[in-house]
Amino acid sequence: MVNKWVSIITKLDAILKKLFSSTLDIIICGDININYLTDNARKRKLEALLKTYHLTSIVNFPTRTQKKSATAIDNIFIDATRIGNYTIYPIINGLSDHDAQSITFHAINSKPPTLKQMLIRRINEYTINDFLLKLSYETWDTVFSSNDDNVMFSSFIDSYLTIFYSSFPLKKVSVNKIIIIIIIIGSL
Repeated sequence: MVNKWVSIITKLDAILKKLFSSTLDIIICGDININYLTDNARKRKLEALLKTYHLTSIVNFPTRTQKKSATAIDNIFIDATRIGNYTIYPIINGLSDHDAQSITFHAINSKPPTLKQMLIRRINEYTINDFLLKLSYETWDTVFSSNDDNVMFSSFIDSYLTIFYSSFPLKKVSVNKIIIIIIIIGSL
């Protein structure tokens, strides 16, 4: 059981390493089976890992109540410094032994999304057909009008690239800020 716990923490760390970026807001939520109402080794280990990615627990009320116990084993982890003003409360549904949590984000304190621009070439069935059609109309007379290999090659490249650039022109596209939500279902 301890090895399984270490393996899960290691996998979560690897996932967060790949996803973490200053331009992303990461929210982790779900049934983590670690009681956040008491101090315990698993809670400390998970908190230490998540703090390296600026994530903190925000559920501070019982999410599972039984006859003689109340635990907070369902949780939501956010970067409260970036996400800012939020309200969280339990929803007692009577359908499960776990209560749901509702979170409302009132304002996000992150910088306004900066639109990054990239240059791309649209390559699809239409542009490929356009490229092939233009190649079929090329006579290549300028390529074969010389006996010098270097001149022939330069002429070929010039003709080819002219057709390529006309069929697949560079286009500016904007890339928006992305919000990623990770849901952990089951137990850690």
